[in-house]
Order: sequence, then structure tokens, then C-alpha cells
Amino acid sequence: MPRIIQTHCCIVGGGPAGMMLGYLLGRAGIETVVLEKHADFFRDFRGDTVHPSTLQVMDELGLIDGFLKVPHQQLQKMDGQFGDDSIRIADLSRVDVKYPFIAMMPQWDFLNFLRESGKRFACLNVMMNATATDLIRSGDAVVGVTADTPEGPVEIRAGLTIGCDGRHSIVRERAGLEVKEIGAPMDVLWFRAGRRADETENLFARVQTGKMLVTFDRGDYWQCAYVIAKDQFDAVKGRGLDAFHNDVIGMAPVLSAGMADVKSWDDVKLLTVAINRLKRWTLPGLLCIGDAAHAMSPVGGVGVNLAIQDAVATANLLAAKLAAVKQSRGCPSEDELDAVRRRRAFPVRMTQTMQVVVQNKIISVALKLGNQPLRAPLFARLVNAIPWLQGITARFVVIGVRPEHVHSPAQ
Repeated sequence: MPRIIQTHCCIVGGGPAGMMLGYLLGRAGIETVVLEKHADFFRDFRGDTVHPSTLQVMDELGLIDGFLKVPHQQLQKMDGQFGDDSIRIADLSRVDVKYPFIAMMPQWDFLNFLRESGKRFACLNVMMNATATDLIRSGDAVVGVTADTPEGPVEIRAGLTIGCDGRHSIVRERAGLEVKEIGAPMDVLWFRAGRRADETENLFARVQTGKMLVTFDRGDYWQCAYVIAKDQFDAVKGRGLDAFHNDVIGMAPVLSAGMADVKSWDDVKLLTVAINRLKRWTLPGLLCIGDAAHAMSPVGGVGVNLAIQDAVATANLLAAKLAAVKQSRGCPSEDELDAVRRRRAFPVRMTQTMQVVVQNKIISVALKLGNQPLRAPLFARLVNAIPWLQGITARFVVIGVRPEHVHSPAQ
């Protein structure tokens, strides 16, 4: 017989949305279990861009001083190279925010920081190595999840179950929630290349005819994203690793030495890009947020930050209602749960629309140009020529549409 755990709220997935929501609900005194299927958070090639909107949330929670002590790099200006055109895409110094930079921090450090910070709340239990396998139902309502752990199967019985388990969400699959696929014309190859102390490069994105490369300075290495046309990874591999090395170095000579770290295709990870969103985020007793509700393209590096915004909105809207039924471990009505979707759907749609425009009007065109000369799009050239526009583009990317602020209760 499986072991049974009773709790008020069960969060499936220990990513940015799940860990932030767990922290916020623990802070509000809500008995909460977070299930994370891995033994630790150490998985590379995930979103590492912590935007000012998230830094503001950390500030509002009183966590910012400790957070900024975690090793990170700060990115303030986004410069690009389109063919022979050098342009500035965005300048965060022109945005009126308390923290006008992107903190480049490995996601495992971010999640570990939230986990350690949350240990002060006795009602918050983060269960590692716990893989959700199915939903538990009572009539039409979801009343928890089953999970596999090293100690055997468990049933987590909960008044509210929240799916934060990413774009391949087992929660939304088992719930049968319908997904609207929007699509993407590209995939991304992630890899890291060694960086010497004397190597500096301000370029953020490089676009050449038929190719695109994004690089992040991570201190002792370069984190790189090589953009390819959809479903073309096998074709890239077919040309051989040396050809791949040459393509990358041809775009970014600063990587000449560091590419020696890419010794085989095992060092190159394929990110299959998808943009989609749920038409319905809820069932009675169930809510999906973050990538489980809306998968984002890597364009703009906004995925982590939208997930955090979802978590803040969820706590703002539901924490007090959960506290009101604390003793009975009851659940808000489905209409009350759906308030999260009503709050967050517009920012999600607007951001995905922006990503689709960039993908279809810039990236896909660049990848298909063949031997035609490449120039930066007119809009990008205007942004480069008119500096105050660089603040507008920066604000849209790093603050976004309808940013959330912490209003949930603290016990």
C-alpha cells in the first residue's frame, strides 16, 4: 500500500514557478508539499536570465541581498551583429527600475537559494526524487497526486493541486487539458565553451546569412545558443562536428579556444522550441501555471520570469482564500482558481505574440536567406539609431506586460 501524505496544497514541479509558489505559500502559513522529480536542481541548459521583474520580487520578499551574493554576471546592454550591421537591441540603464540589469545565474543556484530560504517555514516540505505519476480524483475534482519516491509509492492528498511541471507536464496530460499549439520555426543547440580571463565580448546575438548564435558570458565559460531551422539537428550533425566548430568560430572568433570543450555531440543539447498555451488552466481542485500552462520560446529569455510572475499572481489571488479554509484543507472554487488565468492570460498572449513576430520576421528569414546579403531589420536599425527606443525594447523584455508585485500575506 502506498504511503499517504495529507497536505493543503501539492505543487508538482520544483522549477521557478513551483519553488517560488512554494516559498510564497509557506510564507503565508499554508501547508504545502513541492514535488521535484530529480535528486537535485543541477541540470544545465535551462533559463538562467533573471530579469529586473524577478529581482524586484526578490526585493519585496526581503531576499535580494542574499540573492545577489550568489555568484552571477550582470547584463545591461544587449548588442547584436546582423551581417555587417552592429546594433544595440536594448539598454536596461534606460529603464526606471531598482535593478536595471539581468542577473545571469545558473538556474540550479536560483532554485537552491529559494529552497534554502524556504526552510524557515515549517509548513513547507520540498520532496526531492519524487516523480508525480497520476492525479487522484474524487468525482469531478482532483484531490491530489500519486508519486514514486526512493522509499516507494506515495499518495499526496491535497485540497489544491498545482501543476508547475513544465512544458512536458504530466499534470496537464493526466488532466486532459487542451493545448493550443502556436509553433516555432527553429530549434536551439545549447553548449558551453571555455572562457579565458582575458576574453571579453559585448555582443549578445550574432546573425549571419543562414545562421544565428547567442552567447552569454558566464565568468569562466561562454553559454551558447546556436539557432537552427526546425528539425534540422540531424542535418547539422551529418555535416560533422568540425563543420559545426567552424560555423560557430566563424560567427564568434572569441570562441576559438573554448570550442575545444565541445568534444562530441554529447556536449551539444537540443532544445526543441515550442510555443503553446492551455485553453483552460483549471479543473476543480487543480491549477496549472508556468510552462505547464504556457510554453515560451527562448526569445528574450522571458520564460523563467513569466513563471515567477505566475507564481506571484497565484499567491496574491489564492493564499488568503487558502488560509481561510486552512483547518479543513479546503480548496477555492474553480472560478476562484481561474482568476489566475484571467490575470495572466493577457501578459502571456502579448509575450508569445512578440516572440512569434521575432521568430517569423527575423529568425526564420535569416535562416532561409541562402546567399542573399543580410541586413538588420529596419526596426532594429531604428532602435540602434534612436537611443531612447532602446529603453522601450528593454522594458518590454525585462519588465514585460503587467508585472506582478507581492501582495500575498506573510504569517
